[in-house]
Amino acid sequence: MNAIDPVSELVRNVSVPFERARAMPPSVYTSPLFLEREIKEVFAKEWFSLGRASALAKPGDYVTFELAGQPVFVMRGRDGKLSAMSNVCLHRMSTLLEGAGNKSAIVCPYHGWTYNIDGTLRGVPAMTKNEAFCKADYRLPQLRCEEWLGWIMITLNPDARPVAEQLAEVETHIADYGLTDYVETFRETHVWDTNWKILAENFMESYHLPVCHSGTIGGFSKLDEMICPPGRPAFNYHTILKDDSLKIALAHPTNTRMTGDRRRTTYLLALYPSLLITLTPGYFWYLSLHPKGPGQVHMIFGGGMAPEFIASQEAQDQLAQLKGLLDDVNVEDRGCTERVFKGVSAGAARPGHLSHLERPNFDFAQYLAAKTGGFERRFEA
Repeated sequence: MNAIDPVSELVRNVSVPFERARAMPPSVYTSPLFLEREIKEVFAKEWFSLGRASALAKPGDYVTFELAGQPVFVMRGRDGKLSAMSNVCLHRMSTLLEGAGNKSAIVCPYHGWTYNIDGTLRGVPAMTKNEAFCKADYRLPQLRCEEWLGWIMITLNPDARPVAEQLAEVETHIADYGLTDYVETFRETHVWDTNWKILAENFMESYHLPVCHSGTIGGFSKLDEMICPPGRPAFNYHTILKDDSLKIALAHPTNTRMTGDRRRTTYLLALYPSLLITLTPGYFWYLSLHPKGPGQVHMIFGGGMAPEFIASQEAQDQLAQLKGLLDDVNVEDRGCTERVFKGVSAGAARPGHLSHLERPNFDFAQYLAAKTGGFERRFEA
């Protein structure tokens, strides 16, 4: 029997009109071969977000990550700019930094080679007898790093289009939110036992809300009011209108950028491959996802507020209450998405037809098919 080719399966899966579409094949979630393909063609080539630039406010502030197998860190320099660098010592190749924090210098924990925060080598012990050694020859490799609307964006791909070009259409949708000035107030990391795409798809559709979230927000979900427009080359989205039950979901009275219904409009943005943002006029929360094997996903979970609310104690209290609710929602989402992975891993698993409310999932599948299998996507002008 021939082995299943998950890339070919996915291309066949998305080569139908949306009105006849099915969920992605199980092999796309479970195959180590497909994971290798998406690491190489997606995560090693696309822009990835490490969260909000406001979290790295002072020179020496840093955060680490492993992107497509490459240990990296992003650090605020003395010039006020963010830089991304390889997190591997240039001597015996130990990793340098862990987690997040602040450093005035970067000291290798193996032999004490010390780097300035711009990546240049400051000093080394016991190297005077190596005639070929020259300190000036050593600098940690620099990676591409951009700030986009306040997000830290990095890529291993020197030829990737600038983020602002790739996501220019997103900016036209949310220009009046002033997202650049939103401030992150919490950031956490988690590992769930599911495939990263299952969690991404879970964010992209609201079809699951009444059932999966029956204990929290499900009762407020009205399926007949959900609108899911066709996706765009670099993202998909849908919007909802919020009532005044949570004041920080609405534009602050001093916000003069927004008018009419825009003052209560929430965007749910899925920026490919894996930055997922819920954006309201008053607060935001987000997920940034990276695979840890077919059956695990590393998740950065963060959020915060628009600048008009930052100084308000009442708003801070409301955000704390909201964070508690989001934590409860995450518990429900974890249960649902881990059950889906258990199901797609079963031999009898077969993908069913998609609801019209799962249009973003189909667009996401076509994006992945294009990146991994050369599928040609088409978009209306």
